[in-house]
Amino acid sequence: MDTILPVLLFVVIAAAVSVSLLVLPLVVAPRRKSAVKDMPYESGMDPIHDTRRRFDVRFHLVAVTFLIFDVELLFLYPWAVASRSSAGIDAAVAEGMISGRGLAFGGGLVFILLIVVGFAYDWRKGVFRWR
Repeated sequence: MDTILPVLLFVVIAAAVSVSLLVLPLVVAPRRKSAVKDMPYESGMDPIHDTRRRFDVRFHLVAVTFLIFDVELLFLYPWAVASRSSAGIDAAVAEGMISGRGLAFGGGLVFILLIVVGFAYDWRKGVFRWR
């Protein structure tokens, strides 16, 4: 029971916070109807065209580029944490999983170099230019 109690407590608190975040606006928020509030709204622009029109390809290029660089930076976070703590890379070296700290550091630098090369390629192709 001692091992499951923290998990159970976390689930109960998460459920209480979720329900309260859903119910609280219904109780506290003002309810005033207006034509502006009933109007659809998307990306800071008033809807003046049909909703089924095609987006410009530049929108998709920027979105995909953001996702790629965002995911790559997520891969860098565990590497940075492991290289900072003594139990991370040093433990892997001690167990023989990696030959040395320099190899882990070099691998991280190669990964960062690939990110920079990808960024330079996107810059040269004009992905970040919004005409």
